Amino acid sequence: MLMGIDIGGTKCAVVVGDENGRVLKKERFATTTCKETLENIFAAAEKLFSPEVSAIGISCGGPLDEKEGVILSPPNLPGWDNIPIVSMLKERFGVPCAICNDANAGALAEWQFGAGKGCENLVFMTFGTGLGAGLILNGALYSGSCGMAGEVGHMRLSDFGPSGYGKCGSFEGFCSGSGLYELGRGKAREYLQRGEKPTFIKDKDPSAFTVAEMAAAARTGDSCAKEVFDICAEKLGQGLSILCDLLNPEKILIGSVFERCRDLLEEGALRVMRREVHPFTMAHVTLDVPALTESIGDMAALAVAMYTLERTKKQ
Repeated sequence: MLMGIDIGGTKCAVVVGDENGRVLKKERFATTTCKETLENIFAAAEKLFSPEVSAIGISCGGPLDEKEGVILSPPNLPGWDNIPIVSMLKERFGVPCAICNDANAGALAEWQFGAGKGCENLVFMTFGTGLGAGLILNGALYSGSCGMAGEVGHMRLSDFGPSGYGKCGSFEGFCSGSGLYELGRGKAREYLQRGEKPTFIKDKDPSAFTVAEMAAAARTGDSCAKEVFDICAEKLGQGLSILCDLLNPEKILIGSVFERCRDLLEEGALRVMRREVHPFTMAHVTLDVPALTESIGDMAALAVAMYTLERTKKQ
């Protein structure tokens, strides 16, 4: 039996499951203050823990010190400053425990239970509010020398462009939910200045729309919305091309916004990849979406526990 703890910006969950990723028991609650949320985590863990639980895994947004097991002031968790959550859990429950950022945890979940099962080299990418990646290389999670491997959103793809990860023209600036919104707002302003009103904005306000509304407009032929998604697809293909030539993965899984807008982004990205990636490398990589969309948080935390247990057994 395994225990998983998924810490999110708005909600948390503590689950107990088996080594096939099947959730057997679950406690869910809102994320509030650091103190109150930690109390709720420990109360739920106490309730669900039993002698059969052999490891605990934690999935949490970064930055983290994964080696020391410390949460380091994530932007979506204000007040969570230098929280040594792994040592706290180890001390209380006496079983192996580890923490991974949500992208690494998602990569482990898809590798162990989902669309990446059987892969030796896998890239799992979040494409939500931000952009990040979890890397499975040569059959093991690769987190780098200080746990910062996979922060692909920080790569600069252009000298100019929307800001993401604190950097104009970054991969995240072009390829994230927030990046698409910024692209859409800028393009809508351009069109309005030319006397053309995009169909997805309200009352000639270039800020009054959602990414979902812009995607719907692109599907019905709105030229401004189509241009935004074409730019995003081009930059997605550019970023993925770098990852392919550098890492030579078997599979790249991209979730969230890409999954919902796959019809608007995939072919454009693949067109760039076919042009840019080494042909032999391109022949051996598949672009796909995750399989664990609905339960990814729970299963990601369980996957961290399972990976921790396996590594402990090998030591």
